[in-house]
Amino acid sequence: MNPLSRPLPPEVPCPQCRRRGAWLAGPSGPFCSERCRLLDLGGWLDETRRICRELRPGDFEGFDELPPDRNPDR
Repeated sequence: MNPLSRPLPPEVPCPQCRRRGAWLAGPSGPFCSERCRLLDLGGWLDETRRICRELRPGDFEGFDELPPDRNPDR
């Protein structure tokens, strides 16, 4: 396959800083950088970020279909 004919990864906003880019293809995806990734993790650890409702069975639909590199249970 010609590398020029390959579709570009979609641009998405970084969940932390909201800058747009092809972050899903990078090592820190969906974050733009390791710094943003660690800032987000810190928010979960100090509980400024949290899930505001109880989880439902439907919240996990499609989890089994994730590729191994995107599924932490595999």
